[in-house]
Amino acid sequence: MNKISGVIFDVDGTLAQTNHLIFETFRFVTNKYLNKNYTDNEIIALFGPTEEDMLKEMMNGSYDAAIKDYYQFYTEHHDELANGYPGIKEMLQFLYNSNIPLSIYTGKGRVSANITLNKLGVAKYFSMVVTGSDVEKHKPSREGVDFFIDKFKLKRDEVILIGDATADIYAARNAGIVGASVLWDSYGKDEVLKIGNDFIFRTVEELAEFFNSKLLTSAL
Repeated sequence: MNKISGVIFDVDGTLAQTNHLIFETFRFVTNKYLNKNYTDNEIIALFGPTEEDMLKEMMNGSYDAAIKDYYQFYTEHHDELANGYPGIKEMLQFLYNSNIPLSIYTGKGRVSANITLNKLGVAKYFSMVVTGSDVEKHKPSREGVDFFIDKFKLKRDEVILIGDATADIYAARNAGIVGASVLWDSYGKDEVLKIGNDFIFRTVEELAEFFNSKLLTSAL
C-alpha cells in the first residue's frame, strides 16, 4: 500500500472497548422483558444485525419499551463499562490533521454508535458514519465501504478498513480494498488469525506507527 487516501474504522473492539457494555445492556433488557440471562457467547452468536433488529425479532409487542431501556442503560453505564483504547484519539487526530477522510463502518445501530463516538469525543474526526441502520446488507457486505469510496471519489487500493472481526476482513475483500485486523480486543482473535489479512496490528502503537510512516513517506 503505497498511499493512503481514506481510512474506514469499525467501532466495537477497534476504537472502543465496548463489548462488556454491550453484553450487560443486552442482558439487562432480556432479563427484564424475557426473563432470560444470556451468556457472553450466546450474545456474540447473535451479532450481525443491529441491536434494534435483534430486539425486534425477540421482543414482539415489548419492542418499543425494550429499545428505550436499551439506549438508556447503554448511555448511563457507558462511562463505567466502556472506554476508548489509549492512543486512539491521538491517532485519529493525526489522520484528521493530515486531511485523510475518515469513515465509520459498524454493525451497531446509529443511535448506539453515535452515543459511543460522542462519549469518546471522537465523532468530530469522521466525515462519514455508516452503521447497521444505514445499509440493506450488513458486514461482510461491501455496501458501507462503497458509500465512502463513492462520496470521496477514492481509489480502492488507497483505502484501508480497520477492524477486529472476520466480518471486517471479508468486507474489505469484497470491496477490493486493503484490510487490517487489530487484535487488542478481538473476541474472535483465533478466527481472525486463521483467515489472515493484509495487515495485522497487535497494539494501537503499531497501527499509529503504520499510519505515521505511510503518510510521512507519501509526503516526501
